[in-house]
Formats: sequence, C-alpha cells, structure tokens
Amino acid sequence: MNKKLLSIMLVIIVSITLIGVTALVVVMKFLGNEGDNSEPTIEEVVAASVDIPEITTNLSSGNIVRLSFKVETDSKKAKEELQQREFQIRDIIISELANMSADQLDGKEGMDKLKETVKTKTNELMHGGKVNKVYTTSYILQ
Repeated sequence: MNKKLLSIMLVIIVSITLIGVTALVVVMKFLGNEGDNSEPTIEEVVAASVDIPEITTNLSSGNIVRLSFKVETDSKKAKEELQQREFQIRDIIISELANMSADQLDGKEGMDKLKETVKTKTNELMHGGKVNKVYTTSYILQ
C-alpha cells in the first residue's frame, strides 16, 4: 500500500511539472514573438513602398477619374519586384476602373473596394513577397 501511494504521488508530481513546463514554454513563445509582430516604423514602410504614378482613365459611366497610389510591401525584395511589375499594376487598376461607374467608385466604400481588389490581384502576381496595403495619394472624379 505504501509503494502504491508513493507511485501515485510521483506520477502526480511529474504530471504537474510537465504541465508547468509546457505552460511556461507556450507563454514564452507568445511573449517572445510580440516584438516581431509589432507595426513597422514609418521609415520601414516608406523604404518598402512603391509609388504608382497618376493614372487618368474613363469609367464605364463615361466619367473620368485621375488617381495615384502608394503600395506598401512586406520587404525591400518585394518592393524591387513590384517596381518591375508596375506596368501590370497599372493594367489591373485601369481594368478595374473601366468596369466601375462613378457611383460605384465615389465614396469611402468604393475606394476601399478598389484598393482591396488591387491588393488581392497584385498579391496573385507577386513571387518574392506580398502587398500589405494600398494607399490612395490623389483622387479626382469628374
């Protein structure tokens, strides 16, 4: 009976120790990655961003839109690739705008939809990184 009680206590102590070590490892893992997931500084954002020059094109409703973008990537390597793919990005933007009317584009929701579409389609093209965000730097709708 005494050996059985000693064995049970030993199993309980080992189990508690394993649970404690596992919890410690998990907590340290999450706390250790906190600095890695922080927002990039403005200098890092600018260093990894590409300006898309002003585009003037027609909308499906007959209106004319003039706009330009700044595209934020996740690395300098992605920035270099995006600079080489600028003509493809411009094509994506012009194609999307050609299928939109002034009512669809006007307002925050329309611009947000356009920026999300540009981001998604650009990420489909990219091989060496990804687009994090698309910013509108100028916008005129006539």
